[in-house]
Amino acid sequence: MKYQIVHATTYEYSESVSVSHHLARLVPRTLTRQACTQHEIQIDPPPGFTTDHLDYFGNAMTFFIMQSAHKRLTVRARSVLELHAAPPPALTSTPPWEQALDTTRMPLDAVDCSLDAIPTRLRTALASYTQPSFTAGRPLLEAVADLTARIHADFTYDPSATIVATPLMQVFDSKRGVCQDFARLEIACLRTLGLAARYVSGYLETVPAPGVRRLTGADASHAWLAVYGPEIGWVDVDPTNNLFPSDRHITLAWGRDYGDVSPIRGVILGGGEHSLKVSVDVSRLDDGPTSSVTQS
Repeated sequence: MKYQIVHATTYEYSESVSVSHHLARLVPRTLTRQACTQHEIQIDPPPGFTTDHLDYFGNAMTFFIMQSAHKRLTVRARSVLELHAAPPPALTSTPPWEQALDTTRMPLDAVDCSLDAIPTRLRTALASYTQPSFTAGRPLLEAVADLTARIHADFTYDPSATIVATPLMQVFDSKRGVCQDFARLEIACLRTLGLAARYVSGYLETVPAPGVRRLTGADASHAWLAVYGPEIGWVDVDPTNNLFPSDRHITLAWGRDYGDVSPIRGVILGGGEHSLKVSVDVSRLDDGPTSSVTQS
């Protein structure tokens, strides 16, 4: 399947910004099943300086500096990629989950993603919530699938319930949130056991059949996670939709948490109050446009 993704971000400022520095992670990763064949980024007004590099996790980054006064900044990224379906994981034939705790068998990035800094009260609550899925000797992905299904059943998708900075304890107590919250929650649950789990950002395209419910988060920025196991490597898991991603999840970046993968972040001088508008368009190039979602 071939896709085109247009991700546009616009900042409006009440006062002029005299100078600003920004980091953008807007290039989809190239993976075994995903190849980014075209990419361009347009910045208006034009920056005074730009450079590209890879971060610690191998995500492509664009650093740019705005050196002239401006009251509006637009960053528009266009990517074309080919995506191939991932085979469904064999849940019951994966090694027992306890074997995935051996850090000597993990690559360095997995070791980093197995460490947690969860507050004690939250850690205790999450460990208690997680344990019923991880009985002794249970295959790793079977246990992960069980935990994923429970999160999907126990938590309600509610865009009005949280913001980016909402503490995970509040998400757990309210049992409400969005894809970012559910990904963070399952990652934290797995880390209480010592398992390696990373945060994945990207896009989710959905073309439901007539009468079939549309997947939550369709054609917008989306978040899920990946868990690491011996012999199987990293396996993606989507608790928002209770599934293992196959051919409609487009991977943008990954890291320990959202802070490692935020699409655009920066530091500005001046600007006063500001507003942010983000739009994402996902199109199948062989079938035509699927839909457009605007977030503000």
